[in-house]
Amino acid sequence: MNNIDIFDHFYKGKKVFITGHTGFKGSWLSLWLHELGAEVTGFALAPYTVKDNFVLSELSSKINDIRGDIRNAEFLDEKIQQVQPDIIFHLAAQPLVRLSYQLPVETYQTNLMGTLHVMESFRRCASAKVAVMITTDKCYENKEQMIAYSENEPMGGYDPYSSSKGAAELAIASWRNSFINPNNYINHGKTIASARAGNVIGGGDWTPDRIIPDCIRALEAHEDICIRNPKAIRPWQHVLEPLSGYLLLASKMWQDPTGYCEGWNFGPDIDAVENVWSVASKVIQCYGKGTLKEMSDPKAPHEANLLMLDIHKAKSKLNWHPKLNIDKTIEMTIDWYRNYQSQNVYKLCLQQIQQYCL
Repeated sequence: MNNIDIFDHFYKGKKVFITGHTGFKGSWLSLWLHELGAEVTGFALAPYTVKDNFVLSELSSKINDIRGDIRNAEFLDEKIQQVQPDIIFHLAAQPLVRLSYQLPVETYQTNLMGTLHVMESFRRCASAKVAVMITTDKCYENKEQMIAYSENEPMGGYDPYSSSKGAAELAIASWRNSFINPNNYINHGKTIASARAGNVIGGGDWTPDRIIPDCIRALEAHEDICIRNPKAIRPWQHVLEPLSGYLLLASKMWQDPTGYCEGWNFGPDIDAVENVWSVASKVIQCYGKGTLKEMSDPKAPHEANLLMLDIHKAKSKLNWHPKLNIDKTIEMTIDWYRNYQSQNVYKLCLQQIQQYCL
């Protein structure tokens, strides 16, 4: 496995069910788990573009690839019952703030009701022991102050996307208290946790209204990079950082089912909290060309200008630590985009996982 197994061979032979496996984070997670020797089943809508990491790495030929919508509770449950997984990672979502203003009901149907459907199938699945539900750092009631949010902060959300994720967190906590209570573990044999990551970047993401894909599209088209929210501060992290946290968390939950069933932040150290303009400038530096153009629109829908995560709990209780600073994060990301057209993308991703695990 070329030193990518930093989980003591835990995943070898495990049946793992991933919702949202065709997405940016889901594709990287599927690839990593496949290389760890897991039997991976993915359940998701079709990839966003033919250039997505899932498509270019040809993952559909390596894992059990199921097309489905988590809003379809019956079909989702049918597939989970057929697979009888050991572990479920729930990543499927409507992940965009600006799109949530256009499609608020659909955003809630996917992010809240979809989460409930996954949890209900998890409850009914005899084999499933661990579920890690991925939400977002935007689930917190963000007061846009110079403080980092810890896991015990109240849920909130200004826009439909953020509030749908806050609502999903409340639902996860309710299901854990009501149906998967750790005090009754001997009766149900299941454990569930939620994971909240910062602004995740990395190769293979072509989602609109995200800074890295927007930069790459402009650079490949020889156009200026238009920055609509240059002063917004975010906790930037490479995709492998939170994924390593999710994988570590699930293994800990398996070994100690009542010790880790709660919410977890997986974000960068404070030196990776920078504004959008600074990150885009670093992209240009790494790519070797490009020009930034500010395109702020005072009439644009509200987006948070400041957001930071407190990761002390993950460091102290999981012994999880971010490995990459902001410069290395952007360097690895741009390296993918500079090479995806000429290299085998599966091998390119695997090389980056190996590099991360050193």
